[in-house]
Amino acid sequence: MAWISLFFAGLLEIVWAFTMKQSDGFTRLGYSAATIVAMTASFGLLAVSMKSLPLGTAYTIWTGIGAVGAFAVGILVLGEIASPMRLLAAVLIVGGLVLMKLSS
Repeated sequence: MAWISLFFAGLLEIVWAFTMKQSDGFTRLGYSAATIVAMTASFGLLAVSMKSLPLGTAYTIWTGIGAVGAFAVGILVLGEIASPMRLLAAVLIVGGLVLMKLSS
């Protein structure tokens, strides 16, 4: 159950990163509210997962899902550049996440 909570916490991190970008510096009320709700839920699920997962593992997986997911949303939705170096960085993050999961 902890891994499922952690996975959804990571997905919500992607949501709040995207909605924060869309909030335009918290000047757009709907996106601002969505950011706060997603952040709260993400932190809550992270806390639930940390009841049984080691801190280093849970936090690393959570930030990794958020980082790679936000990177993908930036490219696919916001039209950000997908340079070879940026793609390699994302691949390295995913590799680190896999190793972290395998070590737990």
